[in-house]
Amino acid sequence: MSEHNFIHSEKPIPIQRGEGTSLYDRDGRAYLDFGASYACTPLGHCHPAVTGAVTDQVEQLTFVQASFPVEARERAYAALAATAPGRLENVWFCNSGTEANEAALKFARSATGDSKIVATMQGFHGRTMGALATTWPKKYREPFEPLIGDVEFVPYGDEAAMAEEVDDDTAAVIVEPIQGEGGINRPPEGYLEAVREITGRAGAAMIVDEVQAGNGRTGEFWAVEHAGVVPDVVTTAKGLGNGIPVGAALCADWIAEGAGSHNSTFSGGPVVSAAVDATVSTIVERDLPAHAAEMGAYLMGEIEARLGDAIREVRGEGLLIGVELKRGANRVARDLAIEEGVLVLPAGRTVVRLLPPLTITEEEADEAVDAMAEVVG
Repeated sequence: MSEHNFIHSEKPIPIQRGEGTSLYDRDGRAYLDFGASYACTPLGHCHPAVTGAVTDQVEQLTFVQASFPVEARERAYAALAATAPGRLENVWFCNSGTEANEAALKFARSATGDSKIVATMQGFHGRTMGALATTWPKKYREPFEPLIGDVEFVPYGDEAAMAEEVDDDTAAVIVEPIQGEGGINRPPEGYLEAVREITGRAGAAMIVDEVQAGNGRTGEFWAVEHAGVVPDVVTTAKGLGNGIPVGAALCADWIAEGAGSHNSTFSGGPVVSAAVDATVSTIVERDLPAHAAEMGAYLMGEIEARLGDAIREVRGEGLLIGVELKRGANRVARDLAIEEGVLVLPAGRTVVRLLPPLTITEEEADEAVDAMAEVVG
């Protein structure tokens, strides 16, 4: 890599191409991709439905600003709105997860007239100045402080702490249905229901960050659906365009009506809209959330059976899985890639994160577990 690049690669694998669940380096070596670039390719690499839709759109219209109606955008709106929990059918497109969360925070402040934001410890919501202020790890926040003010943190999963912190001055609570970067942490039973009740009582918006957990990964299209909760805003990105950069906020009517003047030049461009429509439609038509639930249960069962004493815990939902190790996750992830040709991701110091495409087969799950047994067992 050129010495003039500002951000240098941390992974010494020069990826050349991708197909399905595999990536290939310059020498043609295949790598089983169980990280999906942080859940960005739920259909696998270069899925024909997405590449076909994007190619057709590029040849017809590459870009026009969102004030002009575009058929591809209308199809993407409709496809995503059809998946919405409850009636969160107001869709706003952007370019990333952090932008989706940034928009949600602004929408909540505008709609409520309040400013206080309550976030959770170990949470991760992005790196722009607003979203970053709600991100817990200090290593992300401190170099850029001061950030936006009036943000308070409470322990994830602690109903009493949430109830104590949320008051009449609170604009929003932002929470992940399952914490991703924080180590694949599932909330206690009833926690999301409690947050819904607490925010509703205070007149605050409940923002559920599904940037990593959404789009079918946990066995439902939206992870919050496991709790039967309808928040005021759901944010998403990563897997929404199967690798094409796009994010979205799905909002209740009262949020959309009070959203103010927030906008983005590239919101809902024709090419990304074509990718969204193809991705969401394929996930729904193939019932990939159900497949993710089935394969996730199989994968977690095999890891427990094969790695047992070598690990502390395996946890998650669907194909959002964390394996807590007895040693450093970064070294294990590196050894899996270099020695076994399997790509995974760390989530904190001791947790290896598995985020494979939702299309994986039992044979591919077995291959990943075999590799982990070689490196960890």
